[in-house]
Amino acid sequence: MTTATIRGIAATTTHAPSTLDEAQALLVAAAAAQQTVAFVGGSTELGFGYAPTRVDVLIDTTKLDRVIEYQPADMVVEVEAGVTLAALQAHLAPHGQRLALDAPDPKRATIGGLVSTNAFGPLRARFGSMRDLIVGVSFIRADGARVRGGGKVVKNVAGFDLPKLAVGSLGSLAMIATVTLRLHPLAQAALGVDATLSADDIAKVVRESFRVQLEPAMLVASRQDSGDYRLTAVFEGFDSGAREQRERFLELGRTFDASIRANDDAVAHVAARDYGARCAGDVRVRIAMPPAEFARAERDVVGPLVRAFADVVNDGAEPSQTIAYPSLGIVFVAGTLRHDASADRANIASGRVADAIVAARRAAEVRGGNLVVTHCDDAVVSERVDVYGTLPPSFALMRGLKDRFDPEHRLNPGRFLGKL
Repeated sequence: MTTATIRGIAATTTHAPSTLDEAQALLVAAAAAQQTVAFVGGSTELGFGYAPTRVDVLIDTTKLDRVIEYQPADMVVEVEAGVTLAALQAHLAPHGQRLALDAPDPKRATIGGLVSTNAFGPLRARFGSMRDLIVGVSFIRADGARVRGGGKVVKNVAGFDLPKLAVGSLGSLAMIATVTLRLHPLAQAALGVDATLSADDIAKVVRESFRVQLEPAMLVASRQDSGDYRLTAVFEGFDSGAREQRERFLELGRTFDASIRANDDAVAHVAARDYGARCAGDVRVRIAMPPAEFARAERDVVGPLVRAFADVVNDGAEPSQTIAYPSLGIVFVAGTLRHDASADRANIASGRVADAIVAARRAAEVRGGNLVVTHCDDAVVSERVDVYGTLPPSFALMRGLKDRFDPEHRLNPGRFLGKL
């Protein structure tokens, strides 16, 4: 038995059950003692959400790492919540299959954590997020009762949609015990294209790609110091089909950038840039706006925020990294703040970044979007910037679900939207 912390809140005790029966017994005991309970897997997203109000018992799921059932012919797999994404992909690969999810840090990220945060990576452009890949789920409720929702085949949609409730819940409703996932074939080829374009031209390329029915598996843009973006498109599938799609995209892209080129190392380059913008830096935000607003998002939201980071960065440090999924309207910005100055100067610098985040959030919300702080190591920014921003109209429904699943509010108390 060891102790651990979540967002600086120390757990009284930490347990790592090796079976679901052991996990269930822990929750039953916690219910009897009126203890609060939190959950942790690979710890890749512990910076997301609010700090919990209290953690009496922390359940580490990493020993719950069994593949329970896998039928390659059905293209469905059921696993325990502590299985890592990398381990699952290794298990599926000999059968020519994969989970079409490429969230960062796959060697640490667990399936339960990926469900809890509705994780995704660049492949979301074609395959969606965890919400689109989950088929079934089993929970252990706050009182220790076991419940199951969904099915073992993709076409089974009978009953209450518990799998979708689990996605993005941040451990606030129940402990995710097992997850059933739909699979996709491994791609025979993954062929990339690179171009350097303005935000306006990227918006046009995305619009034209949809019009001519191009289907990139990845469409990722990393912001350059100039304010332009390096756009990378990756086409997957059988070799002939991927090549045909790439050639059509090259032809389309040449109307905007004569230097557009094929890049067969695109997947590795995208993964490196994606990790840098999503997993590094003192302060990280995720911006979501309608895809049609991408150019306006660069002008009114992303650009001012990037410039704020650049104004306060340490000498020699990279001020910020920005990665965008333009076809989805999602942008990640990660920044490094000045820490080599006096406390007063550092606080002023942090305050300027906080002001920039607040202004960026306001601009995003005016356009029908939002800005979420996904990680923050700076006390000034944490104090002045709310994690989620304006509560959505659906918040009353979320609160009702919390009351229904966890009536005593003992699971991850205060971590989720609205500090549920």
